[in-house]
Amino acid sequence: MPDKDNKKQIPLRVSKTLYDELARWAEDDFRSINGQIEYLLTEAVKRRRRGAFADPAGPDDAPSGSGKADGKH
Repeated sequence: MPDKDNKKQIPLRVSKTLYDELARWAEDDFRSINGQIEYLLTEAVKRRRRGAFADPAGPDDAPSGSGKADGKH
């Protein structure tokens, strides 16, 4: 884990609904909200590096003739 001197601060604005959901999730995981957000972002970056976001439904679950993976036709 990077030491504290290497961390960057960023302003982040989220809706009250999202904040409340993150707060509940953080409490369930015994983390601060900031720690939960950092954890979720770290996991998302790891999954992206592994290519897990390329096609989450998998080739067999995609509707026929769906076009691009983003759902646009």
